[in-house]
Amino acid sequence: MKTLQRVLNALSISIFTSLLITQNALAAGLMTPKSGNLNTLDIKEHHVNVVIEDGYAITYVEQVFFNPNDTHLEAIYSFPVPEKASVGEFTYWIYGKPVTGEVLEKKKAREVYEQEKAQGRETALTEQDEYKAFESSVYPVRPKQDVKIRLVYIQPVHVDLGIGSYVYPLEEGGVDEEKLAFWSYNDAVTEVFSFNVDLRSSYPIDGVRLPKHPQTVVNSKSDQEWSISMANGQSSAIEGGASSAVQPVNNAQVVQNLNQDIVVYWRHQKGLPGTIDMITHKESKNGRGTFMMTITPGDDLSEINEGRDWVFVLDLSGSMQGKYQSLIEGVKKGLAKLNPNDRFRVVLFNNASHELTRGYISATPENVLKYTQKLESTQPNGGTNLYAGLEKGIRGLDSDRSSAIILVTDGVANVGITEKKQFLKLLEKHDVRLFTFVMGNSANRPLLDRMTNISNGFAMSVSNSDDIVGKLLLATEKLTHEAFHDIDVEIDGVKVRDMSPDRIGSLYQGQQLIVFGHYWGDGAAEVSISGKVSGQKKVYQTQFNFPETSVLNPEIERLWAFATIEDLQNKIDYLGEDSDTKQAIVDIAKEYGLVTPYTSMVIVREEVFAQHNIERNNAKRVEKEQQAKQQRAVNGMKSNRVDSHQPAFSANRASPSSNGGAFGPFLIFVLVPLLFVRRKKV
Repeated sequence: MKTLQRVLNALSISIFTSLLITQNALAAGLMTPKSGNLNTLDIKEHHVNVVIEDGYAITYVEQVFFNPNDTHLEAIYSFPVPEKASVGEFTYWIYGKPVTGEVLEKKKAREVYEQEKAQGRETALTEQDEYKAFESSVYPVRPKQDVKIRLVYIQPVHVDLGIGSYVYPLEEGGVDEEKLAFWSYNDAVTEVFSFNVDLRSSYPIDGVRLPKHPQTVVNSKSDQEWSISMANGQSSAIEGGASSAVQPVNNAQVVQNLNQDIVVYWRHQKGLPGTIDMITHKESKNGRGTFMMTITPGDDLSEINEGRDWVFVLDLSGSMQGKYQSLIEGVKKGLAKLNPNDRFRVVLFNNASHELTRGYISATPENVLKYTQKLESTQPNGGTNLYAGLEKGIRGLDSDRSSAIILVTDGVANVGITEKKQFLKLLEKHDVRLFTFVMGNSANRPLLDRMTNISNGFAMSVSNSDDIVGKLLLATEKLTHEAFHDIDVEIDGVKVRDMSPDRIGSLYQGQQLIVFGHYWGDGAAEVSISGKVSGQKKVYQTQFNFPETSVLNPEIERLWAFATIEDLQNKIDYLGEDSDTKQAIVDIAKEYGLVTPYTSMVIVREEVFAQHNIERNNAKRVEKEQQAKQQRAVNGMKSNRVDSHQPAFSANRASPSSNGGAFGPFLIFVLVPLLFVRRKKV
């Protein structure tokens, strides 16, 4: 302990240094020559258009790059994988005409790309780099010429305690040090930058906020439709962000730097009822339909009022550079909120794990100040022995007290035990719940989400552009109340199959449950949602209709496919890869046009698709989705609530209990997985 203290005292880090690290954070959404000897490509234009509707968001990213080199080159376009997002379209402009990619098995897609590149013909390939990033290879990028691309991805969007959030990820995750050391980046947009959001909701919205982009233009068309826009660097003077320093690049004025996430929050009006909403897609009466059901329970979970033990397990590894100061700030705010009956421990880990405290410490203001000052004197370095830190945090829990183990990490384990299956087994050995706050882009969400699911906890993602205090207090709202466990959803009266997720787990105060599935036929269906609260069974029931046809939301087919692939991938993680499960993922991904670890999206000239016998299924799907999007915009917002006539819940939905700041306590920002010992009330 004395040795550790000497090390900590020697590793001081000032607020100025931490800000410098954040400002110099690497950016994403960039195109870089594959050859490290060539100049980076200039970003002339960067346009983002987002449509957020009940339950999901579609993001359209269109960029124009310029090759300043005097040679043809192959370029790599890299973009962080947003949370639970899947690429449905990658388009490359060939001789001024947009060509949309098709999904093939990964090996086959790479073969087609390499063949076309060898022939000197235009081609592009989008692959998923594990959980970290989507990477697109583009060839050829001609000397002194522009190259134009479009990336479209779709993701589910939840509302939590009445607060919805969307993150446009631009900060490089910083978890692949070898790759980052190889590439040099140019993140400056020199001509045009725009970011636009159309936000539509079945329920009234009373506020919208972008915490790091306060100059953004926000307009309310109605209480259910809002628009958000920024352009040409008008928001370049961002609070504490690198974009505040506008510098010339190649004699061109910078209009925006692409190195800070754009985080959008919206807040629903208080007093809204607990509801069930449903969006469907069914093209023919006798065909198969797809549904997305969003369950927002009423607030009938009781508060827990007893002293608790908090164990903070904090990641000190090198990959936390640029995130660590934010992490400390969140922990500091969290410790300050503990009551005098609470106790805490602090465990640090990088290549190994060490305990900063000696056993439990009473949560007095003096102790909180003492140990937060010690945390602020540390500096991230070394590898990530996540397993050792988690294991040490679990040891010493007092079975007589409710205990939360708060694991603060990006989850990129690279020292000691790293196999996902071993983490799952560790959690199964102990009677704990894991609550994950996933920190930063390129975090190992698959590992942390699966650990959360196994332990019946909850997961939250946190960007460096989030609000710290709000997110922490939002988590606190959940952890001080009972939870709804062992949930099951049953549907009778209409044939329903292929539901996802296959294991629901638990719901905490204010959380929504989104369920996907297929259905056949139409008409009235009995819907039952059952589970346990404090060991007592609870059942919520309603009845509503499944439509005969419905064609305005074809995107939910991709969302169903992505959720189903997640379930299959979880099976592989736990039981090991088998040919049948892998093939099932490939088949679903090809049918619905999704980039996965087993499939990629390839672009060639239109005539070359036919030469390779590649059907244009994804191009047809993209066209159908674009037409539906335009039709929804014309029709305007309509309610997707289906249980109005027979409400499933008698109480209003939960909302934050305290106020503060522009959005107050709900704009969270700590990044920490928490584990709770199962007690009779939790």
